[in-house]
Amino acid sequence: MQAQIRHDWTIEEVNELFALPFNDLLFRAQTVHRNFFDPNQVQVSTLLSIKTGACPEDCKYCPQSARYDTGLEKERLMEVEKVLETAKQAKATGSTRFCMGAAWRNPKERDMPYLVKMIEGVKELGLETCMTLGMLTRDQALALKQAGLDYYNHNLDTSPEFYGEIITTRTYQNRLDTLQNVREAGMNVCSGGIVGMGESATDRSGLLMQLANLEHHPESVPINMLVKVAGTPLDSVEDLDQFEFIRTIAVARILMPKSYVRLSAGREAMSEQTQALCFMAGANSIFYGCKLLTTPNPETDQDMLLFKKLGINSEKTRDYSDEAHEAVLLEAVEQQEQNDLFYDATV
Repeated sequence: MQAQIRHDWTIEEVNELFALPFNDLLFRAQTVHRNFFDPNQVQVSTLLSIKTGACPEDCKYCPQSARYDTGLEKERLMEVEKVLETAKQAKATGSTRFCMGAAWRNPKERDMPYLVKMIEGVKELGLETCMTLGMLTRDQALALKQAGLDYYNHNLDTSPEFYGEIITTRTYQNRLDTLQNVREAGMNVCSGGIVGMGESATDRSGLLMQLANLEHHPESVPINMLVKVAGTPLDSVEDLDQFEFIRTIAVARILMPKSYVRLSAGREAMSEQTQALCFMAGANSIFYGCKLLTTPNPETDQDMLLFKKLGINSEKTRDYSDEAHEAVLLEAVEQQEQNDLFYDATV
């Protein structure tokens, strides 16, 4: 099953994928996954909050919003040296990408020199760099790119239709404009969303359709399960069924075959079996570490133990060249041929 790279998905087509029998959907997603990736490698990132709390936005899921009383202590922008020390620790535990997040509507010009130093320092350690700082102007995106930033994260969060129920302080178009500024600056795009916020099934389809129909698919697509935090407006929303979350991972893989699909927030509440099914569905990226910005995440040693159980290896920094892609495809074909021979010999 050779995957097609498309940018013209309809909501009806995406809904039909979600409606497939579970085993059929996972088989299709895993088949697509093997066309482009080693099925037993997962890219590992570490996420650090470099500036916490007091965000002026009203995102209903976020404990960092100044509008909600969540008991979160506000912190200033971290010193560059402390950021680099954390990056060294991240590299030592196997991360290949270091992501830095700040609770801002957008970075101020006075902050840019410090951000540039952080990027340059992390790059010198041999790590890929990623930041999530809110909205960016074209000039800011260019400055970050010139400093060496590899990825910029800016999630669409949900479908355009449900967006107004979650956020009112910035528009969907604001988010799309930032992604465009990032892309035009020459950086890789990291963009996904959050499920389990009370959205409908069609909203989940709508989110993935928006991402897949961008002119270029995001290189990384984080799929987050809502982590309910007391004090936020979504602290008592009904839990999303785990199978629906796995389906979301699978559909994301089918729609965006060459993207890294990141199993992101919410993993602490997932069983090993659920996470294993997410990897089967095409997830091939995670965050290491005990915290994602301000919400819990499994400890690094737990992830390493799960990887060992599943026979998964953490991926080195990826080579995006055509030659490297061909090598991955060849290895996948050889593995499929071995699987076919084993199947023929046992039936």
